[in-house]
Amino acid sequence: MFKKTLTKPDGRALYLYSHSQIADNIIPTNPKNDGAKASPHMRWHPLRREWVIFAGHRQNRTFLPPKDFSPLAVTKNADFPTEMPEGNYEIAVFENLFPSMNETTIEAPALGVPTTPAKGICEVVVFTQDPDSSLGQLPLDRVELVLKVWADRTVELAKHEDIQYVMPFENRGVEMGVTLHHPHGQIYAYSFIPPVQERVLESMKAHAGGKLLEELIAGELKNKLRVIVETENVIAFIPVFARYPYETWIAPKKSFQHLHEMDPKTMKEMAIVLKTLLLKFDHLWEKPFPYLMTLFQAPVDGNDYPHAHLYLQLTPPYRTKDRLKYLAGTELGAGIFVNDSVPEEKAKELKDVNVEKYL
Repeated sequence: MFKKTLTKPDGRALYLYSHSQIADNIIPTNPKNDGAKASPHMRWHPLRREWVIFAGHRQNRTFLPPKDFSPLAVTKNADFPTEMPEGNYEIAVFENLFPSMNETTIEAPALGVPTTPAKGICEVVVFTQDPDSSLGQLPLDRVELVLKVWADRTVELAKHEDIQYVMPFENRGVEMGVTLHHPHGQIYAYSFIPPVQERVLESMKAHAGGKLLEELIAGELKNKLRVIVETENVIAFIPVFARYPYETWIAPKKSFQHLHEMDPKTMKEMAIVLKTLLLKFDHLWEKPFPYLMTLFQAPVDGNDYPHAHLYLQLTPPYRTKDRLKYLAGTELGAGIFVNDSVPEEKAKELKDVNVEKYL
């Protein structure tokens, strides 16, 4: 993997990645849009015991522009610069112009609950220069490169003094709130461990032997009713307790705390399984399949988490071809999910989708 670090005209860093040497003549660009004055803050929710971020500047971010006018398109006209310069690179990473958190914010109002500046880092990861592609349609080596970029960014973001947790993710589809169609994901680096991740880690630590996910995977492999894709070292499955009909997890059979600790063979198999699953999603109903994909890994706060076991969780919002799974009364009101199907049926649907000719 080759990497080049540049500085955009507005001072933000631009990281370019590729399988081949990156030329020295690439000129960094950025949109003519002042999103750098963001000063987000957090307010403490005393009943739920969690932080809520307030970032009003995000209301004015770019919303579903034509692909030729997307800020993630490659700059073709000096009068309309974008985030992406011309050049022979494959993946670009840069700080979000409209961040939910940043390192420069210093303001927080005095209120009746604790408040604090929303310190953190929000990065955009552009998977390809092709606006008509998707992560699942990219060549296998590019999918693997995305995983390597996530790993590299985790290492680099962990060097920042205040960062405790790094979460790469992808929102795909307008159903998931995407505001730019160009294939991309994001990385949020938090100054605290988010509550969902904290609860997962506590459960892993409390489990006898500290191998909770390994035992769950072993259970899935016994009858394989919910296994969708399997290689020697990696498995994709709908967990027996899935909250969404097509909720799918991808995990190495052996535990790793972080993506950058993974051996090359397992990393390649993670890419194979991810690409295969995304293709199955798209060909299940022969239409683009929206989802949220989140990487769960150990914190980067300097402590060791031997019980942590990284995994990818993909949460598609559809329950049938034309019906969304809405979160309503019991889900939002009580935190108790109702799944209108059973994982065994949905796993079989995805398993039966043949995508060999697309791999």
